[in-house]
Amino acid sequence: MALIDTYGRRINYLRLSVTDRCNMRCCYCMPAQGVAKLGHKEMLSYEELYRVSAACVEQGIEKIRVTGGEPLVRKGLVDFLGRLSALPGLKELVLTTNGLLLEELAQPLKDAGVARLNISLDSLQPETFARVTRGADLNRVLAGIDAAQKAGFGPLKINMVVMRGVNDHEILDFAALTLEKPFTVRFIEYMPTLQDEEWGAQSMPGSEILSTIGERYPLLPLVSSEMAGPARNYKIQGAAGAIGIITPVSGHFCESCNRIRITATGRVRGCLFSEQGTELKPLLASEDPEALRQTLRSIVTQKPGRHHIAEEGSEQAVVNMSRIGG
Repeated sequence: MALIDTYGRRINYLRLSVTDRCNMRCCYCMPAQGVAKLGHKEMLSYEELYRVSAACVEQGIEKIRVTGGEPLVRKGLVDFLGRLSALPGLKELVLTTNGLLLEELAQPLKDAGVARLNISLDSLQPETFARVTRGADLNRVLAGIDAAQKAGFGPLKINMVVMRGVNDHEILDFAALTLEKPFTVRFIEYMPTLQDEEWGAQSMPGSEILSTIGERYPLLPLVSSEMAGPARNYKIQGAAGAIGIITPVSGHFCESCNRIRITATGRVRGCLFSEQGTELKPLLASEDPEALRQTLRSIVTQKPGRHHIAEEGSEQAVVNMSRIGG
């Protein structure tokens, strides 16, 4: 079975948030005062998460990315991932993490069936890293990356949110990570998720990021696979790894969007920047599998053609990334 929306896009990718909790407080993800934490009863249980995931796979989802918050802070996650990886029809189980707990959990994650990891890393300089994350330890993340390599994970994806005046001076340092290591370093435009009126001053267009790298290194374009994310991928000539440019603001990739999202509370939505969605908890309580499947198909049908975050005069609600799963 295939999920096709009204724009002809094949939807085969689910981003599944398992918690709103996080052990970082990144400046672009959370306001300085933090956010109100969900109670345990508000979040989907692992059994509910499994039932929703199974229904999605039955409808045509082939790839699940587990996110948070920080997914590794939720107790029992590794066992849940083991169940998830065994779902018939699921082709790829991947996970996004900030890396703080990865040193201890890399091997268990690999053994549970997680195929790949995306690791958020916005600076290679301890002081800048602490500033962006509001106090996290860079060395712990670097140790987690080493542990992931030793555990045998395939090419790691390193995600850097580029912020002008904060970490843009490190663009070439991040690009250089791909020279000797088979990393895919992905440069992501800063987005207005917290309704910061000054967000535009910090957002560096992907074209400028690419130009900065291209002035130093010759770049070769790469072709992305069907289940790949939104990055336009390149390779520095002779490098072991690759570079990705993700442009949700300056060059939205909505026409090729292949994903839906389920929040930690069980709200399914077709777009990160759309408030339209449906609560799944009542359907899970009713134990009506067909109603759940119909709702998932309806979300795909209602998926908007594109977002409007960069358009003048457009109003955007605060996007609680810790619950939606980025």
